[in-house]
Amino acid sequence: MRSILLIEDEEGLILTLTDRLKSEGYHVESATDGDTGLARGLAGGFDLILLDIMLPGRSGFDVCRRLRQGGIATPILMLTARGAVVDKVEGLQIGADDYMAKPFEMAELLARIEALLRRAIAWAKPASDTFRFGAVTLNFSKTEVLKDGRPVALSAREFQLLRYLIENRGKTLSREELLEKVWGYDASLFTRTIDVHMAWLRQKLEVNPKAPEYLLTVRGTGYKFAEA
Repeated sequence: MRSILLIEDEEGLILTLTDRLKSEGYHVESATDGDTGLARGLAGGFDLILLDIMLPGRSGFDVCRRLRQGGIATPILMLTARGAVVDKVEGLQIGADDYMAKPFEMAELLARIEALLRRAIAWAKPASDTFRFGAVTLNFSKTEVLKDGRPVALSAREFQLLRYLIENRGKTLSREELLEKVWGYDASLFTRTIDVHMAWLRQKLEVNPKAPEYLLTVRGTGYKFAEA
């Protein structure tokens, strides 16, 4: 049974989500404040985390950031009443894998949860454990990235995107293909998502993000990882 950690302080929503998710066959644990949610998330054992932004004690942004810094690669779907684009970008930038603004349709939430879980399962068994480029070393089985020997915090989605590019290195990949293969659901209206994630990967991994050596843009087409 797949396990979900729900970090949310709105009692009515906790009850609604818990009942529906359990009826769909998920095991659900909940935390009603940021500190408790962070502790449970760091303890591990969950397949997915649903995380509200506005929480008592510690914001969802801080919880997400601390989880990624702690090496937790579990997919994180942020839930919030704050629908501003800047909040969505901040959530994704610090390591969230998806984002839904309240109020939302339960059917869409369930579809996004399933998509995130499918992606996590599909990427669980890499063909080779490690890959190196420049000063960067990836350990696929541990979902670990080191640069100059120091850990680099990537979200699950960033890691999956990087891995897909590496596995298809030398091949030009369109934004649509990357959305389909890495995101796993119809996100055709949000191809800008790829550009944002590529910019973050370059910032974290390239020596000079403005003149990347490995994560290359193919103008008018998409992206590719430089062929070794």
